[in-house]
Amino acid sequence: MAIKASSSRQIDALIADLGAASIVTRETAVARLTLLGGRATDRLIAAAQGGASADAQAAAWRALEGIGDARALEPALAALVEPHMAPAVSAAAAGVARLHLRGARGARAVDRLATVLLDRARHETVRLAALRALQELDPATIAPITASLADDPSAAIRAEASVKDPGAPNGAVDLAALLTRAADGILPDDPGALRQALSREGADLSLPRLLRIVERVREREGAEPARVRDEWRLARAAAHVALAGRKSRLALYDLRESLDGAKGPLPVEFLTALSMIGDASCLESIIAAWTRARDAWWRAHLADAFRTIVIREKLTRRHAVVKRIEKRSPGALREMWPSGPGGAGRAGG
Repeated sequence: MAIKASSSRQIDALIADLGAASIVTRETAVARLTLLGGRATDRLIAAAQGGASADAQAAAWRALEGIGDARALEPALAALVEPHMAPAVSAAAAGVARLHLRGARGARAVDRLATVLLDRARHETVRLAALRALQELDPATIAPITASLADDPSAAIRAEASVKDPGAPNGAVDLAALLTRAADGILPDDPGALRQALSREGADLSLPRLLRIVERVREREGAEPARVRDEWRLARAAAHVALAGRKSRLALYDLRESLDGAKGPLPVEFLTALSMIGDASCLESIIAAWTRARDAWWRAHLADAFRTIVIREKLTRRHAVVKRIEKRSPGALREMWPSGPGGAGRAGG
């Protein structure tokens, strides 16, 4: 079906917005392109395969996931297994593959996702996305795959693969009771179970209890050997996301301190929470972590969180925190300060 010129121009403008510095602008474009449906599919596929930035490509895949057009499956599978693709892009492509696991080409999608998941050389972000996509299938179907992950070197992969399905008849769990006990200091033996409970029921827990879970898990995390510490950190990250989803800054201090003490990348959920509720007090910690970082994925996400906070909080160069950063790290500030429609107007003050 022919696409009207006005619709074509609208699609082009929205695809251009997928590469915007502002998360809000990008996510708005994703939502509007999703509503346009199949009319945007071909140009979204082109953008996903050759966007101006990894952020733009990942956003294009998310829009394609929302549309659900089968034309996107083969390009998504190709992006998923491409070893040199940015992790965020391949992970977003896994979301498209997930939609088609039970379709006519489901076997092909399962094979590609399993290949990526079991390749221990691939980035953890991509492997986790593949695992979460495969978890859409019946547990018995993927049991041989998840069993093989018991000794995986990634704590995040082990934690995700070990979580029991709370809806399963032989593994029913009272998630609300589990969270209540955790807030009272009685943590489960399995941090993956706590993480799952927070993801499913954290929105219904009182804010003080969520804060207590953050504090209890942090204590447990510090007392555990390195091989399981990361699994508890993932559970703490889930509690932060639950708090941020309620617009609560009760545990913002812990996000800042986590960044200050980080010797490497933290779970992406920490930055998700920061992007949602972080304020000016977080910017110096983000800059310091960005300056120390050597991992390109981590640096990109730190910069994205920094820009999001600056834009959302309407901060200018005249703000006291920004002035301190400019004095101590002028180069970092120049690189991370928002530009374009979302931030250029505020950059000069």
